[in-house]
Amino acid sequence: MERISTTFCKAAGTNCACCTPDKLTSSREPRGLRAKTDKLDATTIARMLVSGEARRGYVPTEMVATYRELVRLHTQLADEVARYKNEIQALLVVLFPEFTQVFADPCRATAVALLKLYPSAPAMVAAGVEAIAAQLHELAPRNYRHHTAEQLVQLAQQSSGSGLATAARSTSLKILCDQLEHTQANLTQLEKEIDKLLDTDAGVKGLKSVPGFGHKTVAVLRAELGDVTRFQRTDQVVAYAGLDIEVKESGKWKGQAKLSKRGSGRLRRILYMAAVRCIRREGSAFGAYYHRLVAHGMKKREALMAVMRKMLVVAYRLLRTKDTYDPTKVCAMSVAQPPVVEPPTWHTPAAKLVAAGA
Repeated sequence: MERISTTFCKAAGTNCACCTPDKLTSSREPRGLRAKTDKLDATTIARMLVSGEARRGYVPTEMVATYRELVRLHTQLADEVARYKNEIQALLVVLFPEFTQVFADPCRATAVALLKLYPSAPAMVAAGVEAIAAQLHELAPRNYRHHTAEQLVQLAQQSSGSGLATAARSTSLKILCDQLEHTQANLTQLEKEIDKLLDTDAGVKGLKSVPGFGHKTVAVLRAELGDVTRFQRTDQVVAYAGLDIEVKESGKWKGQAKLSKRGSGRLRRILYMAAVRCIRREGSAFGAYYHRLVAHGMKKREALMAVMRKMLVVAYRLLRTKDTYDPTKVCAMSVAQPPVVEPPTWHTPAAKLVAAGA
């Protein structure tokens, strides 16, 4: 509704400001108003407009709106793929648990196509070695031989599957496999569309030069940050992503500092995944920055939050200035990185993030 109203006002040449119900309530309470009427609400809105409390609406450009549509649909489909895979593996546990002895990943293309035809251990036994071998030869002739079909049938004959509601569960498995293939095909098509959009957008040249940023990361940053000129300071960008620190204190009591998480959850999600990749990557400036913070006594999870914030600020600067990525501005000093880095827990507060700086 906010986007529609803002777009309509912009087309009519009128500025639009957004006043959410919670803002109206917080603005009305200090005045001691006990009643709530249309007249009083109109007066409160007028006061907010005059005082500047009501923020102006943001209408994304055609390119940013396209990014958002494609990226958010991509995230939705990727989540559906993960859900389908989990459900397929859960059904295999009761239908044919030994299947994973042949296919370590039961959700790979060949395994899914085979499960659509023979979704249970009894179905494998009924089909026989020759039929399964023929299907495997058609699906992946270079990867699977006749002995693979023999192994599948032998395991199916000795399967420890429950045997309960086999027909219904087999139908469910077939449908899930079909849905997985269909969703993965749409996901591949969507990724091609995103790549085309990135190729035509000169504004992401700086982001694409960052070694730790893949195409999905660049697209999400471009979509969620939008027009970065509307942010005057880096702390506004940090707050927009919900990576600012929320502190609660009263007298001698000091609460636990934590992330506000009031901003874009999509930004935090993609920055978290990018940060985890970079701290494991040899030669990464973000990884060196992480290990330097840990070497100075910061907890790993707090250092990870600092890396996420650093990535966000770098992305903001690159989008605003259209410069090329310079790793020396992230971390000038090199720190020896251990061969294995345990990923920190995401949900733990990061009180030292402010000290890490941007």
